Amino acid sequence: QVQLVESGGGSVQLGGSLRLSCAASGHTYSSYCMGWFRQAPGKEREGVAQIDSDGSTTYAPSVKGRFTISQDNAKNTLYLQMNRLKPEDTAMYYCAADTPGFCMRTMVGHQFGYWGQGTQVTVSS
Repeated sequence: QVQLVESGGGSVQLGGSLRLSCAASGHTYSSYCMGWFRQAPGKEREGVAQIDSDGSTTYAPSVKGRFTISQDNAKNTLYLQMNRLKPEDTAMYYCAADTPGFCMRTMVGHQFGYWGQGTQVTVSS
């Protein structure tokens, strides 16, 4: 079992920055894929970024160049640095993990068996 707890959400203005954190606990295998997903009201969940155990990353086109996913293995923590935020980034953001496993070429929610409770990000114009 893996437990994931997100933090760092909040309200910012257009162009602002936030850093989300996801603290992982429980048993993880040496191979894994961890990702960030988001869901806005009335919209489907979408993959934002993912990183696997060898450090390879994938980003959604809408956030590439603005968001950076990273991990601190010593702290068992996943991060999402979000810069130049836009109102369309407003959503509930979820951390997800698949372990043992590897990231797929595309981010698909059903790959991930473990999810956090979410943290809200609101960007105003």
